[in-house]
Amino acid sequence: MPGTAGVLVPPPGYLEGVRALCDKYGILLIFDEVMCGFGRTGQWFAWQGFGATPDLVAFAKGVNSGYVPAGGVLISESIANVFEDQVFPGGLTYSGHPLAMAAIVGSIDAMESERVIENARTIGAEHLGPGLAELAAKHPLIGEVRGLGVFWALDLVTDAESRQAVSGAVILQLKKELMARGLLPFSADNRIHVVPPCIITVDEVARALTIYDEAFTVVEATL
Repeated sequence: MPGTAGVLVPPPGYLEGVRALCDKYGILLIFDEVMCGFGRTGQWFAWQGFGATPDLVAFAKGVNSGYVPAGGVLISESIANVFEDQVFPGGLTYSGHPLAMAAIVGSIDAMESERVIENARTIGAEHLGPGLAELAAKHPLIGEVRGLGVFWALDLVTDAESRQAVSGAVILQLKKELMARGLLPFSADNRIHVVPPCIITVDEVARALTIYDEAFTVVEATL
C-alpha cells in the first residue's frame, strides 16, 4: 500500500494474482512495507491483511518508530537457505548497530505489551474509517475515501461524476482552515492524507473528525 502515491488499497484478489504469476514464472515477490508496516494498516505488516505471502519484505522506520535510523529485509526460509553454502558479500557501515537494534527490540516489546497493533486495527475499523465515510457522504468535495487501520486518504474533487481534481488553491484553503483549528494536515496533489499515530484514542479521532467537518463546511461555502 503506497503512501505518498495515494494510500492505494489493493482490490480483492489483486495481490493473490500477483503471487500466482510470480509462482508461475519463478519470480520473487518483494513487498515494500517501509510506510505501511508495523501497525499502520492494523496488522504487523500490511500483507497479512491479504491472501498473498511475499518472499522478501523491506522495512524501515516503523520498526522502531524512527527513534534511531534502521532498516532491513525479512527473507523467507527458502531464500535464507541459499546462503547456507553461498556467501552474501554485502553490508553497510552501521549494519547491526547496537543502539538501533536496542531501539527495535524496545519498540516491538512496547507495541506488543500496549496492544498498539490492535488499537490501530480497531480505530480504523470502528471509528476512523466509518467517520471518514460519513464525512464523504456529507461533503461533495470528498470524492473517495480509502484506507485501512490508521492509513487513509481523501480524494478531493470538483464534482462526484467527473471526479476532476480540485485546484491547489482549494487544498491550501482547506489546510489553512484545518491548521486554524489545531490539526496539522498532510496533502499531496488533490489529496488529504489522514494518517494519525497508531496510539491515537477514540476521543482524539472524534475531535479530528469534527475539525475536518468544520473545515470542509467553511471551504465548500466559498466555492
